[in-house]
Amino acid sequence: MARKSRRNFGYVFLLLLLIAVYAWERNPDRQVVSRVVDGDGIVLAGGERIRYIGIDTPELNHPSRGTEFFAQEAYKANRRMVEGKRVELKFDVEERDRYGRLLAYVYIDGLMINEWLVANGYAQAASFPPNVKHAQRFQELEQKARELEIGLWAKRE
Repeated sequence: MARKSRRNFGYVFLLLLLIAVYAWERNPDRQVVSRVVDGDGIVLAGGERIRYIGIDTPELNHPSRGTEFFAQEAYKANRRMVEGKRVELKFDVEERDRYGRLLAYVYIDGLMINEWLVANGYAQAASFPPNVKHAQRFQELEQKARELEIGLWAKRE
C-alpha cells in the first residue's frame, strides 16, 4: 500500500511540476525575445511588440533622415543583450502606446536593459508622462554618459 501511494505521489508531483513550468512559460511578464527591432524595441516569441519605457535610441529607418547616427550601434547592443533570452517585463502607468506596442521596463537577471542602454550611451532619457517611474534615474545616467563622452555623446571627428 505504501508503495502505491509513493508512486501516486510521484505522478502528482510530476503533474504539478509540469503545470508550474507551463504557467511560468505562459507568464506575460517573462517571455523569450524572438527579434530585436531597433535600439529600444523588441518582439517576443508570441508576437507581442515591446517598446522600452523612458528611453529613446536613434532610428534605424527614420522616414526623412534614414539611419540616424549611432542607430546601428544601439541596435546591436540591444540585440546582444536580449535576443533569444528570457526577459522580465515591468510596467508603469500606461501599458500601451498609440501604436499598440506594450510599454515596459525590460529586465534580464535583475538588470534593467532600459537603464543599461542609457548608462552606456546607446540611448537618451525620454520621459513620456504618465510613465515616469524611472525618469530621474535615466536623466542622471544620461548626464553621466555625456560627461564621460561615451556612445552617442562621444566626440565626433
